[in-house]
Amino acid sequence: MELRRALYLYENPLSIVKAEECIQEDKEYEPQTICEHLQYLFALLQNSNRRYIDPSGFIRALGLDTGQQQDAQEFSKLFMTLLEDKLSSQKDPYVRDIIQNQFCGQYAYVTVCNRCGRESKLVSKFYELELNIQGHKQLTDCITEFLKEEKLEGDNRYFCENCQSKQNATRKIRLLKLPPTLNLQLMRFVFDRQTGHKKKLNTYIGFGETLEMEPFLDQTDTKYVYELSAVLIHRGVSAYSGHYIAHVKDPQNSEWYKFNDEEIEKMEGKKLQLGIEEDLAEPSKSTTRKPKCGKGIHCSRNAYMLVYRLKAEEVPEVDFEVPDNAYEFIPLDWLQKWLDESTPSKPIDNSKYLCTHGKLHPDKISSMKRISEYAAEVFFQRYDGGPRLKAESLCKDCVVERCRVLRLKNQLNEDHKTIANMVKVTVTSGEGFWIGKASLRRWRQLATEQLGQEDEFEQGDVKINGSTPQKEELLEEKREEDTETGFNEDIVCQHGCLCISESERRLISDATWFKLKEYFPTAPEFRHNQEPCCQCQVLEREGERNDALHKKMANDQKLALPNLFQDKNRPGSSWPQETSELYIVSQFFVEEWRKFIRRPTKCGPVQSLGNSHLICPHGGLMFSFSTMTKEDSKLIALLWPSEWDVIQKLFIVDHAIKITRTVTSEDNNVATLYTSEPELCPECREGLLCQQERDLREYAQATIYVHKVVDNKKVMKEAAPELNVSSSDPEDEKEEPRPEGENDPDFSQANGAPKRQKVSIQGQVSYQKQGIRRSTRHRKVRGEKALLVSANQTLKDLKIQIMHAFSVAPFDQNLSIDGKVLNDDCATLGSLGIVPESVILLKADEPIADYAAMDDVMQGEGLGNTYISHSLPVIRATCHLM
Repeated sequence: MELRRALYLYENPLSIVKAEECIQEDKEYEPQTICEHLQYLFALLQNSNRRYIDPSGFIRALGLDTGQQQDAQEFSKLFMTLLEDKLSSQKDPYVRDIIQNQFCGQYAYVTVCNRCGRESKLVSKFYELELNIQGHKQLTDCITEFLKEEKLEGDNRYFCENCQSKQNATRKIRLLKLPPTLNLQLMRFVFDRQTGHKKKLNTYIGFGETLEMEPFLDQTDTKYVYELSAVLIHRGVSAYSGHYIAHVKDPQNSEWYKFNDEEIEKMEGKKLQLGIEEDLAEPSKSTTRKPKCGKGIHCSRNAYMLVYRLKAEEVPEVDFEVPDNAYEFIPLDWLQKWLDESTPSKPIDNSKYLCTHGKLHPDKISSMKRISEYAAEVFFQRYDGGPRLKAESLCKDCVVERCRVLRLKNQLNEDHKTIANMVKVTVTSGEGFWIGKASLRRWRQLATEQLGQEDEFEQGDVKINGSTPQKEELLEEKREEDTETGFNEDIVCQHGCLCISESERRLISDATWFKLKEYFPTAPEFRHNQEPCCQCQVLEREGERNDALHKKMANDQKLALPNLFQDKNRPGSSWPQETSELYIVSQFFVEEWRKFIRRPTKCGPVQSLGNSHLICPHGGLMFSFSTMTKEDSKLIALLWPSEWDVIQKLFIVDHAIKITRTVTSEDNNVATLYTSEPELCPECREGLLCQQERDLREYAQATIYVHKVVDNKKVMKEAAPELNVSSSDPEDEKEEPRPEGENDPDFSQANGAPKRQKVSIQGQVSYQKQGIRRSTRHRKVRGEKALLVSANQTLKDLKIQIMHAFSVAPFDQNLSIDGKVLNDDCATLGSLGIVPESVILLKADEPIADYAAMDDVMQGEGLGNTYISHSLPVIRATCHLM
């Protein structure tokens, strides 16, 4: 404790300057000297709640190689000498002389001539007593041998200055002064003359918890009773390897602690307990039985160093904090202005650097400058301001809270791994709690938010960072979703009870739940035997009844309109001979109705048929029969009269639209007339066509297809799947599974159905069935790629896109659409008649290698945004040589 107090008072002016530089540059300060490293270690030991303190920085400062075995006794001597030397330059005598006052004793080598009785004395200092243990069983025997007389005879006679000749003499060590802290080194490592190496003596030595040293002192009236304070154990059989374990006694409460690297263990009963460390690392050839030890005596064959402290009548209450130097904080920006301008106009304002407790916020330290108290007094007297922020102004509550958050965050990472392993264990019967699967996935994120920390958004193993708009929107949506529900609230129903859906929750063990409750003490809690919400169960049964009704309704409507659902036997491009009347409905109605038939429990039933958007404001029809089977087929659907009768019975119809065909014959000339109810409105029809034309010419980010031609033939997938615009369904709109044994008419074909005929239209291959209207939606095939384009971009821009998609240089591209060659690079796509869903044919000449270079050429770098036809062979040759 005395050494710790002295080190706290150690001062180094250069280190103060370095610390101020680190504060200004917002860098972490590193201790500069050995004494500062000890200051830091002692401060952590006194104030930290860590399980152990890592001395790696101190070891590096000493220049020690942790990969080599170091002798503890040798290190103790060298370290005491080094520490005494470092403290010798301190002005404070308490600091300067702490090593001598606490650890240094004195003894004298006394030689007595046997002839004249003259006594010669040589006084020396010691920091430890090196005791021989060979042939001894008790510590006191070792001390007695250390002080015993030695006869100097024969060739080893002593030269007596009084007799002026060599005489027989006796020599011994006489203890003159003992330090408050007495270090005893047990010489277990000795030189083996037979092998020429050191060996370890595994001899049992008994040592007491108290040690009376008065009998060993020369002429003293002071009581020297020492208490055992520390024991260093060397575990191992060799002098060149092993492991050190320290037992240290707390002088305040007399409790013993065992230090085994990062494992610190408190002994029970306030007694020293030498346990497994007394076992040798390897079995000895000649095992020695441990002798019986009396009360207060410990026997050890591995004890290497013993530390005794002088016993005091009363243990002083030593409680001193890490000292504070006299300094104050002022804003760094104010000081910079003061350096730039000799007389700043504004007083010193420290208010914006305060926390909610009215003290200096720890996060604002980097914005402050620490100056001496004297300099601060000068500033405030001259410029006024406030409040004054001294050393004690740093908010301890905020610092403690920040440390608490950091500790919890570190603990959170450990608990995350622990809980991840715990949830894998099967829950035993009769225990467990229900937890929401979503809460279990993101519990660490919720816990981090509770600690007030900004953390990365995590969803499983996927992290979303960056500043792209899509990611920011996704992050914002996820945050909004998370703020709506707290931990385990995702399995709370609208009535505040356990939800009935077991797919949204899972069972975890009691231990896992209680671990999570440490972070969420107020979370909703549902034991394994908790019944789901009764009201939700009633609503679920009602929903099941509604689902059954919807399924029956869908099945009835499907049976009533089988061809409309399956898109079979529809009125085609030519008027069917069976009837003179057809009815029109909105294609949107047909699509929504089919969705309901396929998924009656997911989609609501269609109640009404709305044809109002097919009729203009004047009450007229905006479509003619010739367009209904072509470009307008995406908007309308044609029905047979029998289907219309069923439609009127099943749905509420706002407008009936009918097409009638009339055939007349005059002078052997047959004429067919198509009339509609309501009649066609020419004005609105013309306006609709103009609008459609503008839409085709003014599109943005529309999809077109580029098809690469090989040997003048298009590459196409064999048996490509057919897509029908009136019956194409997204993946989530597939029909629900049907019971086993029930035939699905959607995918059955009657015997004798007409075979598919292959027809060719404008060079494109497609398949049609007789009497079935097919979709005009484009089918993507092999060798074809989709590109996003706009109507106002040029053909040159499109060629660059094609170059990146097909690795074909622009000047090797031969493009055409519907037989029309596209060669005007400056023309826009809209002016060239390229509309959404268009298919452009690409025929490539011999490809070249470096398309990145061609990209630069197409961008017009150095070429004035024009093509230079005579340079193309040179470019091709250059690219082939690269």
